[in-house]
Amino acid sequence: VQLVESGGGLVQAGGSLRLSCTASGFRLSYYVFGWFRQAPGKEREGVSCISENGGSLYYADSVKGRFTISVDNAKLTASLQMNGLDVEDTAVYYCAAGQYLVGAQSKDVANDCERWSPGSWGQGTQVIVSS
Repeated sequence: VQLVESGGGLVQAGGSLRLSCTASGFRLSYYVFGWFRQAPGKEREGVSCISENGGSLYYADSVKGRFTISVDNAKLTASLQMNGLDVEDTAVYYCAAGQYLVGAQSKDVANDCERWSPGSWGQGTQVIVSS
């Protein structure tokens, strides 16, 4: 599986950015996309996860109400719309993905995003929020 990310950049506090992640090489019907981030000197944080049908969603408390994750199954693309960005959101954002044999697995993984160990990672995209 290969994941290609796009959409990072520099934005002022209060602004918006949209990250996208397109997968290739999926072989199973059930999968999870996730977004993780890592700021300098901090541990990696699970930001948001979504199962293949969008039925299971997870958001970290720090982004609830500001970020929205979505998935386009036809394009195997996940997006993260980030609104109301704060300087605390500055980090390298990584897309992640995993494939599963049954839908119950992808649902459970998406709901347990923080403890998920994805099988595939994107290259990372820098998001810088200035005050």
